[in-house]
Amino acid sequence: MSCYDRRDLGLLLLRLGAGGVLAAHGAQKLFGWFGGHGMEGTGQFMESVGYAPGKASATAAGLAETGGGTLLALGLATPGAGAAAAGAMAGAAAVHLPNGFFAQAGGYEYAATLGLAAAGLAISGPGRLSLDHALGHVFDRGWMVPAALGVTAAATAAVIGARNCRVRTKTEGKQEALFEEFEE
Repeated sequence: MSCYDRRDLGLLLLRLGAGGVLAAHGAQKLFGWFGGHGMEGTGQFMESVGYAPGKASATAAGLAETGGGTLLALGLATPGAGAAAAGAMAGAAAVHLPNGFFAQAGGYEYAATLGLAAAGLAISGPGRLSLDHALGHVFDRGWMVPAALGVTAAATAAVIGARNCRVRTKTEGKQEALFEEFEE
């Protein structure tokens, strides 16, 4: 029996933390758990920020977060799980991008952190304290990392691009006032 090292313990903690948060975040969307709005409310929100159709977008985001987060926490199918979660977080970051970086101002800090953690785990692998290791890495082959990240990046770019077009089209023709009007 081999001894587990600091890397294995560190990856386990990172997987449990990031995966658990992602899974809970997705469960808010899918099931309304943990104070979430469920499919109906999340679908309406997704539609309002340009992801259409809203309910399908909420389902995709919820499944990527819940499924990807759960699989990351377990250390199972790590390349696909990390890529799916990172893609969902890229979609969330796109919504928050106009607000700047920091979360306190509504920025993309939180989504970027979770997305980068998920992508990092997809690349680094789950460590020896994982189901992937226990199963002989059947769902964690070297070729799966670039395949999962590449497919997810292409799909995410298409979805975010379509969303950005919808948002731009919705705001076209609306002009903000150049000067504030003051009443005396």
